[in-house]
Amino acid sequence: MDNLYPLLMLPEFSPRPWGTHDLSPIYPNRHFEEKMGEAWLTGDDCKVANGPLTGQTLAHVSEEYRRELVGDAARDAARFPLLLKFLFPHEKLSVQVHPDDAQARRVSQLWGKTECWYVAHAKPGAQIGLGLKPGVTVSQLEQAIHEKRAEELLNWLNVYTGDMIYVAGGTVHTLGPGSVIVETQQQSDTTYRLYDYGRRRELHLKEGLEAVKLGVSSGKVVRPAPAQIPGRNNRQGLLVSAPYFVVDMFEIKDVQELSTHDDSGKSSVQILVAVEGCGVMETANAEPVTVAKGDAVVIPASIGKFTVRPQWTLEFLRACVPGTALPEPETRM
Repeated sequence: MDNLYPLLMLPEFSPRPWGTHDLSPIYPNRHFEEKMGEAWLTGDDCKVANGPLTGQTLAHVSEEYRRELVGDAARDAARFPLLLKFLFPHEKLSVQVHPDDAQARRVSQLWGKTECWYVAHAKPGAQIGLGLKPGVTVSQLEQAIHEKRAEELLNWLNVYTGDMIYVAGGTVHTLGPGSVIVETQQQSDTTYRLYDYGRRRELHLKEGLEAVKLGVSSGKVVRPAPAQIPGRNNRQGLLVSAPYFVVDMFEIKDVQELSTHDDSGKSSVQILVAVEGCGVMETANAEPVTVAKGDAVVIPASIGKFTVRPQWTLEFLRACVPGTALPEPETRM
C-alpha cells in the first residue's frame, strides 16, 4: 500500500435557496448561476485534488486506509470523523435541529450532529438564532410553528468576525444573513427542518420535535486570547475544545511545526482550512501542497510531524479529534 500524504481537497459546492451567486470573500473568483449556500470540504463525497489518490472520495480513502488516515482518537476506524464546510447565508436558513447521539441511535442513525461555527466574516447586524428563549416549551414551539411565528421564540445573537459558536445536538437554531461561517461538525447530515418561512420545502416536525433539547450548553464559546508562540512571529488560539472536536486558529508569518498527536499521545487526522493568505504544507517523503484562502488539506494521522510555511502571512483553522474525553465548552448567550 502506498504511503499516505497531505490531501488537498476539492470543495463540493451545494446549492441552497438561502445562498448566493457570489461566494466572496472566500472564493472571489467563483460565480454561480444557482444560489450556492455551502462549500463542503471534507464530506464523504469530497474528492482528493492532488497526488496518486486524485479523484478518489474521502469516504473511499477512509475505508482503504482506516486508522492510518483517521488516527486512533477517531471512534470509527473506517469513517472520516469530521465534516468541515463554509456556509454563505444570504437569507435566513430554516429553523432546524440536529439529533444528539442518543436520539440518532433511536432512529437508526450512526451519529448525531454536534457542530461549531467560526465566524470568518460578518457584516454589521449579522445574527444567528440559537436555542429557545428561557421558559419556552417544546409544545409552545410546535404551536408557534403552526402559527408561522417560530422565529419569535429563538434567542437572537449578534455575531462578529472571530466569534466561535458551539451548537450541541438537540439545539434549535438558524443562521441569519450577513456572515461567512466555517462549520466543524460530526460527520452527519441529519437535519430536521422545523420552520422555513413559507418556502416550499419539506418539514420534519415529528422527528425534529422529538430531537429538541431544552437544557443545552450551546452559545458563544468563552476562550482565552491567542498566545504568541515563543521565538516565532506566530500566534495560536484555541477556538473550541469539545467532546467531538478541537479547533484552533493560527496566524503565522514564520514556519510552524505541528503534529498529528496531542498531549494524550493519541493521533488524529488534522484538517487545515485556510481563511486568509496562502502557504505550503510540507511533510517528509511527500510533495509540498500549496494552499490559498478557501482550501482545505487533510493531514493523515500516520504522518506524525508536518510543517506549514506561509507565503507572507497565512491564517488557518486546524480541526482534529481529541485523544481524551473532553467536557462541553464554557459558553454564554
